[in-house]
Amino acid sequence: MRKINITLIAILVLLASCQKENLKNVSPADSGDDDSPTMITKRSCGTQEALQQQMAEDPTLAKRMDDIEKYTQKVIKGELPDRLVNGVITIPVVVHVVYKTAAQNISDAQVQSQIDVLNEDFGNTNADNSKIPSLFQPVDATVGIKFTLDRVIRKATTKKSFGTNDAVKKSQTGGDNAVDATTYLNIWVCNLSSGLLGYAQFPGGSVTTDGVVILYSAFGRTGTLIPAYNLGRSATHEVGHWMNLRHIWGDANCGNDLVDDTPVANTANYGCPSYPHLSTCTGKPTEMTMNYMDYTDDACMYMFSTGQKGRVNAVFAPGGPRAKMAQ
Repeated sequence: MRKINITLIAILVLLASCQKENLKNVSPADSGDDDSPTMITKRSCGTQEALQQQMAEDPTLAKRMDDIEKYTQKVIKGELPDRLVNGVITIPVVVHVVYKTAAQNISDAQVQSQIDVLNEDFGNTNADNSKIPSLFQPVDATVGIKFTLDRVIRKATTKKSFGTNDAVKKSQTGGDNAVDATTYLNIWVCNLSSGLLGYAQFPGGSVTTDGVVILYSAFGRTGTLIPAYNLGRSATHEVGHWMNLRHIWGDANCGNDLVDDTPVANTANYGCPSYPHLSTCTGKPTEMTMNYMDYTDDACMYMFSTGQKGRVNAVFAPGGPRAKMAQ
C-alpha cells in the first residue's frame, strides 16, 4: 500500500507536470486553423496542459488546489464528515455542442448515449466490468454518481478546431459560455486539435471555465465515432478529472495518483495491454490498466477503485469544492 504524503510543493509538481506525450501532441493555445480530419493513434488527454495554463494565468490557483487536497485527505481519513446524501448523488448536465460542420453537430441520440455511458461507468453497471481480474475485484467500486441531461445547447462557430486554452467555453472566442457551473456539469463537445480526445478542469479553477471538453467524434457510443474511442470512455476519463481524480501513473514515472489502492504504474498504458501487465516500479506490482484513469482504449478500461471513490466523495462532501451539487 502506498503512503500518501501531501505538501504544497509535491502538489505543485504533480499538478503542473504534463505527461510527455501530451506535450508533443497538444497545442497550448490552438489557433483554430486546423480543419484536417482528426487522426487519433493513441489516447491523449489535455487536462494537465490546461492546468499549466490556468496556473500561469492565476497565481492563486495552486493554493486553492492545495487546500482542496488537504481537505480531501481529511475526509478520506475520517477526520471530516463524508457527504450527507445517502446513496446516489444526481448531477444535472448541460451539453454544449459547438460545431462548424454538420458532422460536428452531433445528434441528440449521440448526446444521450454519452449520458448513459456515464451512468453505467460511475454506477458500476457497465457490462464489461465482468472482465475485472480477480486481483482487483475487491477494490472495484460503485462511485454512486448519477447524471441527468438537463439541456443541449447548440452553437455554430467559425472556428475550425479548439485547443486547451478554454476558447470553446467562451462566446466571445467562438465557443459558448458555461451555464451556472456551481450547480451543473458543463460538457462542451467540439472539434479538438492536436490529436486530443478531451480535457477537464480540476476542482478549484474558475467557475467561468469549469467543466469538461470532449472531441465530437469520441463522444458517446452511437453516431460517427473514432475506432478504439467509440464507447464513451473519453468522457468518463475526463469527468473523473473533474471529480479530482489523477492519471493512474501520477503524471510521472512511478508517480503518485494520491490513491492507495491503485498499484504504482511506470507511465501511461495504451491500446489493450495483456494481463497481467507488470510495473518495474518498487515491488513490481501488476498495473491496473483497466482503470478509467489510464490511457488504454475504450474497450479496455472498465473500473474505478474504492480509493478513487473516496476522492470523489470528498469533492461532494460538506465543505467540498462541489458540495453544492450534492444538496
